[in-house]
Amino acid sequence: MTDIPVIETRRLILSAPEPADYPKFKATFTSYRARFMGGPLNDYEAWMLYAAEIGHWQIRGFGMWMIHDRETGATCGMAGGWQPAKWPEREIAWVIWPEVAGRGIALEATHAARAHFYDTMGWTGAVSYLDPRNYDSIRLAERLGCKRDPEAASVDGHDVVYRHPAPEKLKNSQIADAIELELQSHAGPIFGRREEATA
Repeated sequence: MTDIPVIETRRLILSAPEPADYPKFKATFTSYRARFMGGPLNDYEAWMLYAAEIGHWQIRGFGMWMIHDRETGATCGMAGGWQPAKWPEREIAWVIWPEVAGRGIALEATHAARAHFYDTMGWTGAVSYLDPRNYDSIRLAERLGCKRDPEAASVDGHDVVYRHPAPEKLKNSQIADAIELELQSHAGPIFGRREEATA
């Protein structure tokens, strides 16, 4: 069994998905919120996907963390790595529960997950596969420093591929500084932008 690490940020704790986290996952994936993730799913499909989220860690050695609010312990969504069968490359992905969208949670969690993959696991890069209609997730990818890669292989021909900057391009960069400034603003009383549910 793979030991799933715990990642802590200013506002969040990223930890292994647990059975108790499933109701919020199901509520999101069986709703219109899942329209950019092949949904809405039925109850069986949502259960199978959640089982796959847990099993992915065992098969690949990486996966999606459940995002928890540090103060309340409530789940906010998921973020991390994803590469099921037939995925051309390792993906960094996120999904945020609708009631907490717009608080910078996806940016904070995804930035922390990417740092773990780069600094601890030695990844040299990653992509995010996005629905071209999902403008909010595209904007989030751009805030993470991603650039659209029209030459990259698609999952199914209906997505656009955004390539994350390599580790050496992130260190001491304007991208890193901009992310840090935005996260500082979200940690304070004034909130900025709205994010969509998924990558």
